[in-house]
Amino acid sequence: MAENKIGIFKKFKIGLEKTKKNLNTQIEKVFSSYKKIDDDMLEEIEEILIGADIGVNTTIEIIEYVKEEVKKNKISDPNEIKNIIKQYMLDALSEEEDIENKANQKVILIIGVNGVGKTTSIGKLAYRLKNEGQSVIVAAGDTFRAAAVEQLAEWCSRAKVDLISNIEGSDPASVIYDSVQAAKARKSDILICDTAGRLHNKKNLMNELNKISRIIEREYSEAKKEVLLVIDATTGQNGIIQAKMFKEVCQIDGIILTKLDGTAKGGIVIPVQKELGVPVKYIGIGEKVDDLQVFNAEAFVDAIFS
Repeated sequence: MAENKIGIFKKFKIGLEKTKKNLNTQIEKVFSSYKKIDDDMLEEIEEILIGADIGVNTTIEIIEYVKEEVKKNKISDPNEIKNIIKQYMLDALSEEEDIENKANQKVILIIGVNGVGKTTSIGKLAYRLKNEGQSVIVAAGDTFRAAAVEQLAEWCSRAKVDLISNIEGSDPASVIYDSVQAAKARKSDILICDTAGRLHNKKNLMNELNKISRIIEREYSEAKKEVLLVIDATTGQNGIIQAKMFKEVCQIDGIILTKLDGTAKGGIVIPVQKELGVPVKYIGIGEKVDDLQVFNAEAFVDAIFS
């Protein structure tokens, strides 16, 4: 991991302050109100977890896990419940460490609906990868949205990476084709491809993504491919519904969860990963170009319960 571990934990704590106040503060109040663990106390905790956007299904699982641990370990102190919840979250969020492939020639396809922070995420990801010592090119494949190319150009300028683009309304596949040729000619390590976020139905979405994928496969078969879906954390369960739609039409390798600093409902991280079966790879916890962080389960849980 590129950053110092202490620095990661500090950034998570600052970025997730709203969620911490919403979740941890309320849970502490419940603990101080009860001298023993009973159904009433667990009901209050259940309401708090649902209010933090952890989701009904996941919340039910957490409460059942708490009951089992309390019974198994003969726990009577309400304050011990927090550690049980933390352990459940760590187990639910922890993945085998993803060893970044530092080899040349990787294509990252960024997908997601308009308004979720796709453009800013691309700029921040490009900045991050460049600072890790990799050469990056960005493809402006969202040619349908007004000013999309201009916004992406501004972010690429901040990240100091090259952008391949065409005029608004041009064929996205042609932009991807030109970008692949540029990445090959310049021997770039990473090609990040933006895609349209406003396609009217699943068939259009599938056709567009398939067309782009075929071009990448045909022209750049030697490159490793990765598809990252951008979800806005402030949209809550609607974000999960969007994600399920995308998952129906293409393989998703990871999630970029944006705007976590802007919501008190950061618990959405857990159902996103559990219900989709796709790991959260990056989280956005600020507006600056360096505020896209590699997701770290330990840092996340520590930030909202510290």
